[in-house]
Amino acid sequence: MTADFVTIAGNLPAETNSFIGRERDLAELIELLSEARMLTLCGPGGIGKTRLAVRLVASLAADYPDGAWLADLADIDDAELLLQLLATALGIRHESGRPLAETLTDALRARSMVLILDTCEHLVEACAMLVQGLLAGCPGLKVIATSREPLRIRGEVVWRVPPLGLPPVSLPPADADGDVAARLDELAGYEAVRLFLDRAAATRPGFSLQPGNAADIARLCRTLDGVPLAIELAAARVRALTAEQIAARLADRFALLASGDRTAPYRQQTMRAAVDWSYDLLTEAEQVLLRRLSVFVGWSLEMAEQVCADSRLPARDVLDLLAALIDKSLVSVDRELNGDVRYKLLDIVRQYAANQAAVAGEVADLRVAHRDLMLRLIEGIAGRAFVRGGPSWPERAAMYDRALAERANVRVALACCADRGDTEEGLRLCCAMGGIWLVAGDSAEGCGWLDRLLAQHRDVSADVRARALAVRAQLAFEQRDHAGAAEHARACLAAGRSGPDGGTAAALRTLALVALRAGRHDEALARAEEAVRAAKAAADEWQLGLAQVVSGVILIRQNRLDEAQAAYEAALESLRDNNSWGVAQTLYGLGHLARIRLDDAAALRYFGEVLAIYRQIDTWPEMARCLADIGSVAISQRNLALARTSLTESLRICLATGRRRSAARGLAALAMVQLASGDPSGALRLAGASLALREAIGEVPSAPAWQRLAKLVEAVTAQLGQAAASASLAQGRAMSPAAAAQFVLAPGPGPAPAHPAAGARQDDPAAGLAPGRPGAPPLTEREREVAALVAAGLSNRAIAGQLAISPSTAARHVANIFAKLGFNSRGQVQAWVAASGSPRGAELDPA
Repeated sequence: MTADFVTIAGNLPAETNSFIGRERDLAELIELLSEARMLTLCGPGGIGKTRLAVRLVASLAADYPDGAWLADLADIDDAELLLQLLATALGIRHESGRPLAETLTDALRARSMVLILDTCEHLVEACAMLVQGLLAGCPGLKVIATSREPLRIRGEVVWRVPPLGLPPVSLPPADADGDVAARLDELAGYEAVRLFLDRAAATRPGFSLQPGNAADIARLCRTLDGVPLAIELAAARVRALTAEQIAARLADRFALLASGDRTAPYRQQTMRAAVDWSYDLLTEAEQVLLRRLSVFVGWSLEMAEQVCADSRLPARDVLDLLAALIDKSLVSVDRELNGDVRYKLLDIVRQYAANQAAVAGEVADLRVAHRDLMLRLIEGIAGRAFVRGGPSWPERAAMYDRALAERANVRVALACCADRGDTEEGLRLCCAMGGIWLVAGDSAEGCGWLDRLLAQHRDVSADVRARALAVRAQLAFEQRDHAGAAEHARACLAAGRSGPDGGTAAALRTLALVALRAGRHDEALARAEEAVRAAKAAADEWQLGLAQVVSGVILIRQNRLDEAQAAYEAALESLRDNNSWGVAQTLYGLGHLARIRLDDAAALRYFGEVLAIYRQIDTWPEMARCLADIGSVAISQRNLALARTSLTESLRICLATGRRRSAARGLAALAMVQLASGDPSGALRLAGASLALREAIGEVPSAPAWQRLAKLVEAVTAQLGQAAASASLAQGRAMSPAAAAQFVLAPGPGPAPAHPAAGARQDDPAAGLAPGRPGAPPLTEREREVAALVAAGLSNRAIAGQLAISPSTAARHVANIFAKLGFNSRGQVQAWVAASGSPRGAELDPA
């Protein structure tokens, strides 16, 4: 267990091929970004904005302790989804009763990070408002936008992405062999030529610059105006054409274009001509597949076979045609997911292909075929993921990952349903996505789609409408909209009377939880018992297990502990060999019950098992809750090392995901740890920070919480005196939650951390506070100095200035530290230095 966590690492995509040229551009941009907080890379499609932004940020990632992040906006066309997409990309949960923009700002306020907003032009106004708000509220945030037009906000630095460097119009003649070689070397130095040669050699191994093709290569690079995507499309043709043939055909294409739309900017003409030319050179079957692929937002081979194939394009031909489109640089290999390769279209190619599909009159049928595929896929996952037997838990976790990967395609399918009035299909898809939305924290998006579809008042079967209302009730409860949850649950019961189960058990379980939150325990238990009976009647073991878990929770509230134990054990039996998410809920309840019975060892064992399940699917809020409970048990055991590491990781996850209530409680618990560790002044600071955060969100501490605070203040006042205690409490009130988290990590009193709690993944670098590597060499004296400065929050450039070394040397030292200690983030170094207790790192040793 550690005070660091995965969200620090960022999510930049891996580069799929070599990055060519732009050395001067990168140097200029690095200099600009050292001063500016908002940088927009502008230019036409295909000029290389995204690739340049990713390379720029990757080169500076080490300077941002909280990571480098990318949000791809090309997948959405609704400004209402912008905030949700960004929150999902950053792992931030929507805080109920509060605008998501505020939650985002709070979660990012203390982070030192850089964010790429990619492809903003179709949402430029919404992006401008979002970025302006984030920059105003998050001083450590830098934003890089890629767009065909500026965002036009205060402080924005607009940088027009130029084409790649081009050779001169005419190459000087060379008589001597030595002069020929020199001229070829000079030509190969131009960026556009370097890119063409690199991509051509990847397409046809052995292809190189020769005296016989040099002039043609230079000509085609100039014809394409140095636009990277156009050059890559041309280079893909060397498999079948010579450089002379490619150059000649491009010249013909531009002659045709010149008689068309002369008002378009030249580089847009270039790109259009290049894609037109590439499309025209495709076989008819390749053209059909390319335009049909435009319906996807990322796909696998199987998906393409199911949606794009018909009598005109047999499914058996799709693989070879797809490979041909990859060879021609029109389709890109994206990544591998669960053993399947994923593919994508660049935004400009997708737009072009979609236009061609519209001209061919294929769009309507394509959208329906895509919708039907997503319905089969997601319903298939839901139908297999929550039943006894069948897939193992790792297989079910992989299915969850697959559903997450298809969220953009699900949006396309749901938009199709809403646009066409296919309400029943849309509601079925929402029902299948319900569990994914709940676990992934996308409840706001789910509510939006359900409300839109339910409002259509189309003919829908009672069963489907009832199940949709049950899902809507659960999503409302997740958002703390208890009145809305009860309303939708009651509507579900009314709608489902004439049909099958129709979500009856789920609706009753939601009503039980609403009654429990309202303190109506008898009503809650009655509803839970109804849910158990309904689940049994429907032979639904998944819903049965969840209803039994809720019964256990209610029985604990009524102090009927033996009955609660029996309810949890019955739930484990119902959920045996089923989805481990439900098992985790049951084990968590048993852990809570063990705590009440003062069986700390059993509680730690249960919580450790739960944490292991949560880690497998990266459910951060649930991890934070479980870690907080581990910390609480550790406090009662006087295991201060485990308490500190568990509570600190929980706190930082809460801050990163926008969970302020949980963060306030975590700070209060850490105050107790600080006091027990011999730092009474620090304890009051953390208590003050907790109080300030509670006041900011309008939460009044419970009576037990007030009693704990009163005892803490009394104990510290007895040690330090009234004046010093009051000063420490005031200092804490002035601290931000992030500053309080940093205070916990700072070197000071307290024991070294213990081993991770049961259930932490030992193969995960984030599973231990200071894992190190067995037998790793010790840090050099200089590396110890650098480690201490990293822990102090300094960037590589700042470290260089402090130690009078170059930034590249500082970066090399940081890389060596990561390698020796087995770390992958600056936050881990920070936590490790804090654990060592050395103010300057003079005695640090990875062993």
